[in-house]
Amino acid sequence: MSDLTLFLKKKFFNAFWILILLTSCSSSDLERNPYLPEFSFRFQVNLNLPEYDDLRYAGGSVLIPQLGHKGVLVFNLNGNIFFAWEASCPNHPPNSCSQTQIKGVLAECSCEKFQYSLATGQLLNPSEEDSEKGYPLLFYQTENRGNSVIISN
Repeated sequence: MSDLTLFLKKKFFNAFWILILLTSCSSSDLERNPYLPEFSFRFQVNLNLPEYDDLRYAGGSVLIPQLGHKGVLVFNLNGNIFFAWEASCPNHPPNSCSQTQIKGVLAECSCEKFQYSLATGQLLNPSEEDSEKGYPLLFYQTENRGNSVIISN
């Protein structure tokens, strides 16, 4: 089988499953975070630059303040996989204290000290009244291209 045929079969297979997933979810299944409206951007992180040195190692993270609502948190999971998260706390409207700060492999909201995993985006310490309603960090797409990471929404 030629490389082109294999490539086309793989693309068709991926498109088929994406179509199945999109048509199997009703709009009521998807709950959008009401505090963080979406907007589009695309940003390239050059891992060779000194301000991104922490991203060159597994477990490293940086805040890129010029992106998103309150910045974007970028996390290197294992050396090759990167995650990007909105730095604005997802569990209240953006305000003067709602920017999350990096605390090791966690992000912590300055307002009520909510903590989120930079590996999964999940809220780790919800308040008792919000235990079932806590939103995870807002995820942005990443693409690893050698010495660069492309972040987009």
